[in-house]
Amino acid sequence: MRKINALLTRIARHTLHIETLKPQGSDRLDFHEVSVEALRDALEAAYKAGVEQGHKQRDAGNTDG
Repeated sequence: MRKINALLTRIARHTLHIETLKPQGSDRLDFHEVSVEALRDALEAAYKAGVEQGHKQRDAGNTDG
């Protein structure tokens, strides 16, 4: 779970310019206005990371090679 959180935090920082995904207890810090394009980029990065992880797991389980 730590790897997933670290990955999502990196994506949020890079694409959405959000420093942390941990609740800060302040509307100013917990709610962010983002563009549709930035949101799409973040979702695409998360999707690609999931696909890559799936390929790694599949390849690690393949003992035929």
